[in-house]
Amino acid sequence: MDIRCSGPVQVSPALMQSLDSFSASDINSEPRSMASLQDITVTSEKFTSLRLHSVSESKSVLLLDGNEYLQVSSAEKFASCLGCPNPSAKVKVVSIVGNSGDGKSYTMNKVFFQGEEVFQTSSEQTSCTMGVWAAFDPCLNVIALDTEGLLGTTTREGQRTRLLLKILAVSDVVIYRTRAERLHADMFKFLGSASQAFTNHFRAALGNVNFGPAVVIFHETCDTKPLKGSSNESVEDILRRFYFNQLKTDAFSSLRYIGTQTKGKTTDFSELRRLLQDELNNTSVRSARQTDIVFRALKVLNDKFSGEVTDPSPVYLSDEYFTCSSKCLSCGRRCEASMGHQKDEQPHMCQERCCFQAQYNNILYTCKACHTKGHQVVVTPSEPSWLDIAKHAWSGYTINCPFCGEIYRSRQYWYGNKSPEDSVVRTEITHVWPGSNTQNINSQNTAQKVLDGINFLSEAVASVGSQPSRYLSSQMADLIAPKYWRPNHEIHNCFLCKKTFAPAEAKHHCRSCGEGFCDECSSFSRSVPERGWIDKVRVCKSCYDIKKETRVPYNPVDEVEVRARKYGEVVVNTFSSVASVLQYPKDLIKDSARPTYWVPDHEAKTCAVCKEPFGPLLLLHHCRDCGQAVCHPCSPSQRRVPSRGWDTPVRVCNTCMKED
Repeated sequence: MDIRCSGPVQVSPALMQSLDSFSASDINSEPRSMASLQDITVTSEKFTSLRLHSVSESKSVLLLDGNEYLQVSSAEKFASCLGCPNPSAKVKVVSIVGNSGDGKSYTMNKVFFQGEEVFQTSSEQTSCTMGVWAAFDPCLNVIALDTEGLLGTTTREGQRTRLLLKILAVSDVVIYRTRAERLHADMFKFLGSASQAFTNHFRAALGNVNFGPAVVIFHETCDTKPLKGSSNESVEDILRRFYFNQLKTDAFSSLRYIGTQTKGKTTDFSELRRLLQDELNNTSVRSARQTDIVFRALKVLNDKFSGEVTDPSPVYLSDEYFTCSSKCLSCGRRCEASMGHQKDEQPHMCQERCCFQAQYNNILYTCKACHTKGHQVVVTPSEPSWLDIAKHAWSGYTINCPFCGEIYRSRQYWYGNKSPEDSVVRTEITHVWPGSNTQNINSQNTAQKVLDGINFLSEAVASVGSQPSRYLSSQMADLIAPKYWRPNHEIHNCFLCKKTFAPAEAKHHCRSCGEGFCDECSSFSRSVPERGWIDKVRVCKSCYDIKKETRVPYNPVDEVEVRARKYGEVVVNTFSSVASVLQYPKDLIKDSARPTYWVPDHEAKTCAVCKEPFGPLLLLHHCRDCGQAVCHPCSPSQRRVPSRGWDTPVRVCNTCMKED
């Protein structure tokens, strides 16, 4: 009421009777809005005018509207609207959130204002609280904040959620009001999001505040009993362990639960009042703050986190419910074909572009000449058989088009060779689907297959042509050996030092006595003419030390036998030379030829299965499925690995065989 006077006022009895006829209900005729009355002007000798201004029905003030616009311009205005003594008065902030229609405004009126209609309530279906409303409780020095309900019909769900999260960030205590027979998942998701938002965004904006608000879950049921704890576990522990599950609440200074059953009686708020009183009196975590600090904190958050939010429309029939669940190994995008399309022999499909991953080498080559003619022809580097190894190892790989013939050779010139991408092919990055056997995956193993061919030929020749421990030597030696040589199958120990021979250890024959010796005991050489060996040959230490006059006389009958042995050694040495020649290109291309998913040799110290260290007696191999380095005993089996591009049976470790 505003009375403007130019001097002392004298009101006549008739005027007083007219003023008395206005009741409070006549003045406050519009809820939550400013009701205006017509000016009453009284002409008098000493009285000029009487003007009645608007009076609010409730004592709450609109702080933030539904569009996140702050309705108060300054801290002084904020304190004045709430009725605080001054902006420097210390207060605590208590806010309430929950689903629309769960009685948030009614709860705040009962807890802080003895049931007085400070925050407006309504029995209608439409929500009576939009935005955020504030009121001041002078008895407890508390700023109470009533918020818009969750799950209500709105076109700005994202903005509403962000608005509520900002209110939680400036609050000292947050009441989550829920009226349901059982606790719903939306409450836990909202509180988990609030904790995450405070940790990731609001804490830094508020000056690195250590802890967020204390959270009180006020759960009211009718027919169902509220949640209760036990002697071994509190209700709060049950909430964190079971209901929140993977959701974090570490940003909150505390988490409390109050349950009440109100079937046939009014809601009991006494326990909630006591708990709030304890939280407000607790200053160990959060102390009371000045009113202007509260306003500035809210203004900082509202200025920083504002603007349009794209609200995704509810999707009730997501495409993911009906499309193939396979995902590209390279980019992670889902297949867009319908479920079960592979039963109809339809390939995986995705319109989105993929990204390149070196381990999948998911690049297809297409002939550039055919592309200009409107054809999409996929070409791959040549894959020579092991009979063409010598030719392709030095001339390079080739790319052949079924229509254009050979379009590229990697070593066509001594220098100045262009890459195929710059001259004859186009590249296209393709999706890599689980279990697929695409040409681009096959092409990555081309060089390794050539290397495997070299390995096969080299090992085959080496097994034929190396020293007597090799396969052919051990089998053929007895056939072409002179009669005075002891057969290999009878030699188990060195004749001189008695050392037992290992399975792969070489056995040597002394050309003089014909016994079997180890390498150290037969490392001497001299001519043995009495046995038909004119040139210097291997002899044992004992025969080397025998004087000439005591040597066995020459027997010309043994010449034929010796000649067969000599010819056999020439053949064996020839095969050994071939093996060493093949070993050179094999070592040269080993590192560059192996697929990218294989573990490099220099990183593999032990077998991935048995953990035994590699060495001369434990050779290193690679599993064609997982690419790990394994020993031979741990990879004796073979099978096809089409997902890696191996169409024929190849070496696979025991672990992958079990998983298969």
